[in-house]
Amino acid sequence: MSSQKILFASSEAAPLIKTGGLADVAGSLPLALQALGHDVRLILPAYPDVLARAVKITPLSELNLGQVPEGVRILQAEMPDSGLPLYLVDAPVYFDRPGNPYHDHAGQPYADNPQRFALFCRAIVVQALGQVDGWQPDLVHCNDWQTGLVAPLLAGEWQRPATVFTIHNLAYQGVYDRAVFDQLGLPEYLWHHDGLEFYGRMSFIKGGIAFSDSVTTVSPTYAKEICEPRLGYGLDGLLRHRADRLFGILNGIDTAVWDPRS
Repeated sequence: MSSQKILFASSEAAPLIKTGGLADVAGSLPLALQALGHDVRLILPAYPDVLARAVKITPLSELNLGQVPEGVRILQAEMPDSGLPLYLVDAPVYFDRPGNPYHDHAGQPYADNPQRFALFCRAIVVQALGQVDGWQPDLVHCNDWQTGLVAPLLAGEWQRPATVFTIHNLAYQGVYDRAVFDQLGLPEYLWHHDGLEFYGRMSFIKGGIAFSDSVTTVSPTYAKEICEPRLGYGLDGLLRHRADRLFGILNGIDTAVWDPRS
């Protein structure tokens, strides 16, 4: 297989910030791909924990995405220890919050989560089109609902990279009212039963599933289970429709971290 340029997009990645298994995958799969000879770069929100733990942080570019009056910066950095290249989306009004990246101190989801992660998706799209530093990936690998708008926003671009969307847990979907769709200023053509519309509401994760070139999930068994109503959470029909593009790939482990000898 020839070497590819891959932009890996995630809302968390170990050891920078972690709430669950997504962070383990985002922290280890890019390194495994890099070891195979690919040019892999990871893009994350610039949470305080990420800024505290990443190394060689330097400002790279300023973006005008329209959602944040003071603008958005893309920072360039590296993973500690491995040196994996990082892009950090620095929007303090959305991401400069201590603790959990999704919930407040009372354990409640932040009310502006759709705005936060829509902005993150828009920044990913700008990077994916090579408009930050001239580096354009061949493939954007998105993960879970927080990156679900990337493929829909890239779909209309002429020279876009290929897109892969991975479902780690279909129960978390990023579902919001139609009013949120309007507030986010998304293209009206995305409000459709083949787009983001989901039983009268909008679904971030549906966007990733419907518009990505390929959809993967964490095991062959789970790929079958989510195509049935019991674990499909209302998306089983769409997943069956996209069965020719749905692949279950068994999660591996980073043996440097999960070593049975230690």
